[in-house]
Amino acid sequence: MSAGPRRVAVDRLRRVVRGTRAWARAARPGRVGALPDFLIIGGQRCGTTSLHHYLAAHPDVRAATGKELQFFSLHFGRGTRWYRAHFPPAAPGRRSFEASPYYLFHPSVPARVAATLPEARFVALLRDPVERAYSHYLHTRSYGLEPLGFAEALAAESGRLAGALADGPDTPAAHHALRNFSYAARGRYAEQLDRWYAHLPADRLHVIRSEDLYADPATTYAGVLRFLGLAPFTPAEFARHTRRADTGPSQLTPALRAELAAGFAPHNARLADLLGWPRTW
Repeated sequence: MSAGPRRVAVDRLRRVVRGTRAWARAARPGRVGALPDFLIIGGQRCGTTSLHHYLAAHPDVRAATGKELQFFSLHFGRGTRWYRAHFPPAAPGRRSFEASPYYLFHPSVPARVAATLPEARFVALLRDPVERAYSHYLHTRSYGLEPLGFAEALAAESGRLAGALADGPDTPAAHHALRNFSYAARGRYAEQLDRWYAHLPADRLHVIRSEDLYADPATTYAGVLRFLGLAPFTPAEFARHTRRADTGPSQLTPALRAELAAGFAPHNARLADLLGWPRTW
């Protein structure tokens, strides 16, 4: 079995085991875990794994049974008891959380989250959309799911998404396309934040640039802790965590980079206005 299909199989097995254990806990009589206090909602390929590690290291924080539970996107029909079974019971002075980067992008998630977690807080990381798009492409290709070159995949993106969304955003075909082939669409961040702000106050969503987390993790992390009402804490290290390393010659040519940057420019300008940022990328 080649590396891509093997990774798909391992990830699928891990999710099945985690989900089955949650079903077993949910089936037992009595109380299950408490709903989370905060979520990392995205974006994909923007440093969510690193931030997840940093927050999970905090002595007053308890992470869910695994990253990317995808309850509000893929598994909402399983019910909140199944979801709660991934979290520890409520405890004084303790906060719990999960991180699913698909939440920021999927259109059905904000309303579901607002109804289920009316007091929760949310953290979003946004990365240069050009770099994010290419990293996303490499990620999808590493799983053996992308047969096209990067330029060809970008050209095919709108058609792929439109066809998959014909029957709504919650079909298996829609999830497959939205998760794997949304290279440029996921970089239009203002559109996604608008959907979230339509369902919750802006002061419950903390948005940071991935580049700031990479360049000055201590300061950026401290800002996240203040937003979440957590005591100051410094992890043993601010290592960068990623599940895939870039290899081989880059398909992000200077010409393609310039074309993408021009396409993202109006979306970045609107994002700056929306968040009151002096700059984006």
